Amino acid sequence: MSENESDTEADLEDAAEQAAEPAAEAAESDAQTDEQPTEEEPGAAATEDVMSDEEADLLIPVEDYLGAGVHIGTQQKTNDMDRFIHRVRTDGLYVLDVSKTDERIRTAADFLANYDPEQILVTSSRQYGRFPAEKFAEAVGARARTGRFIPGTLTNPQYDGYIEPDVLVVTDPIGDAQAVKEAITVGIPVIAMCDSNNQTSNVDLVVPTNNKGRRALSVVYWLLANETLDRRGAEPTYSLEDFEDGL
Repeated sequence: MSENESDTEADLEDAAEQAAEPAAEAAESDAQTDEQPTEEEPGAAATEDVMSDEEADLLIPVEDYLGAGVHIGTQQKTNDMDRFIHRVRTDGLYVLDVSKTDERIRTAADFLANYDPEQILVTSSRQYGRFPAEKFAEAVGARARTGRFIPGTLTNPQYDGYIEPDVLVVTDPIGDAQAVKEAITVGIPVIAMCDSNNQTSNVDLVVPTNNKGRRALSVVYWLLANETLDRRGAEPTYSLEDFEDGL
């Protein structure tokens, strides 16, 4: 490829990314943040219907999932995410099944434990996902690329920041679309935190969760880190507070 062709490709990638940003921002504005549970009536978090009636041995008490707003989806639902939706609230918000979130965190940890730590890449363009994603990388020995994902990071060997990971973890397939696109190009699997409004056709392993809330992302990344360490036979030493970015 000539230098001009390379520059043109980079310009097209940048343009595509910029075009996707308004859609991502619109989706985020339609979604509820991690503060949504505090708008419930007192005591509602302890009793809200967020999972099937079957008994589940969860990693943390269901009240802790609720308190972080892990279950709160958006007012949009894709067909891809329908199987992870437990119900829809009267205000139109879709409620994610936290037992499936819990199950998928375990599955993702099983999967990640098979990889060399430094060959795991985690990304987050979302502000609230950046700190917990970086903390996850620190905990498990992975690499993190937060903020804007530079086109060519996985596909252009001439780029100084070029890396060749074996697996990608993303905070949101919408915000992290460039990273997902490049992972597909180079043929590595993608694990993604997916909200009710996400498309999952390019995702190999979905972890259903509110992927826009500060506390929700902290909880999910913390659990994923601890479970991954546990699968490796290492003693988890991080607390949830370690994954919460002070405002």
